[in-house]
Amino acid sequence: MTYAKRLQALMFGLAISASIPALAAPVEGRPVDYQLNLQMPVTKIASEINDLHTWMMIVCLVIFVAVFGVMFYSVFKHRRSLGHKPATFHESTAVEIAWTVVPFLIVIVMALPATKTVVAMKDTSNADITIKATGMQWKWGYDYLKGEGEGISFLSSLSTPRSQVGEPGIAPTAPRGVNYLMEVDNEIYVPVNKKIRIVLTANDVIHAWMIPAFGVKQDAIPGFVRDTWFKAEQIGVYRGQCAELCGKEHAFMPIVVNVVSDADYSAWVAKEKKKMAALADDPSKVWTIDELKVKGEKVYATNCVVCHQANGKGVPNAFAALDGSAVVNGPKADQVNVLLHGQKSGKFPTEMPAWKQLSDSDIAAVITYTRNNWSNKAAENIVQPAEVLAARNK
Repeated sequence: MTYAKRLQALMFGLAISASIPALAAPVEGRPVDYQLNLQMPVTKIASEINDLHTWMMIVCLVIFVAVFGVMFYSVFKHRRSLGHKPATFHESTAVEIAWTVVPFLIVIVMALPATKTVVAMKDTSNADITIKATGMQWKWGYDYLKGEGEGISFLSSLSTPRSQVGEPGIAPTAPRGVNYLMEVDNEIYVPVNKKIRIVLTANDVIHAWMIPAFGVKQDAIPGFVRDTWFKAEQIGVYRGQCAELCGKEHAFMPIVVNVVSDADYSAWVAKEKKKMAALADDPSKVWTIDELKVKGEKVYATNCVVCHQANGKGVPNAFAALDGSAVVNGPKADQVNVLLHGQKSGKFPTEMPAWKQLSDSDIAAVITYTRNNWSNKAAENIVQPAEVLAARNK
């Protein structure tokens, strides 16, 4: 009894000491070195999942101890060396009823709370904000469809520098940061204590949107629309990643959700609206070829280099080369159409996604950059935003 009290006091002290830094520091949901349990839940669903996990483990442990305890006791206490002889009966109706009814009751006891949680996970009704998440190789696209922030749209890509990642056969040259491979250039912002519905799809292969601290993991499947939801109860930054093997850059598709106060969320919405207005350049503006090439290089590095590579050579049997491409060196209208509507040529396993979310000037700039870079010498070597706008409105 004394040892039990000491153990209880020790566990209580460890729990208190572990909670002190958590209370002092901002909440951040991410993997932790030597973590022994699930991430701290910040939604009701995640809490229920954690409770179910603990409950199921206890049930399994009790069954394990009971079954193996009886088995080892029987073997030890009824061994031949003590003079015991094996029983001669072949069947027992009572035993057969018991080992059928008892497991059935155990399954029912385990299934009832699990079913309640699963049903709650699927209830996406009455959401305060609806966000569409589109998985693509290898980044996420987000569109705020309903609620405060409606109309905001952006791409979210890995922001960990390649100098920390390295290349096949090339060691990294920079020390890895604390959020290595779990940081993005554009984070999702949502208000605390609001129901957020996430509508999921993909434009190439199957991806999966997962935030462990929210208890959310839902596949994004091309041609299908799936949905899930969460309601974060604590302000903080929560990190997840694509949980479906989706190609060679699968490990480079992190998800970062910034849960903020209502006031901070409204401020973020206002800032994003202003930023989007600034990005909507006057389509009547005529750019010089040098201006377009400089801007296009930045657009290419942000959105295109992962698949088509910095040298424009693409990836053999996976992604088309732009260096020497018939489309890039051909009529510019065809290339504009590819960026606006995507293309599936059948030559590669994945299709070229549509990039309508880019501004007219971004599309014009990146096309101009590709037509004047590497070995490309297209006759129609410059595209203006007005041409992209005209093609967009057709």
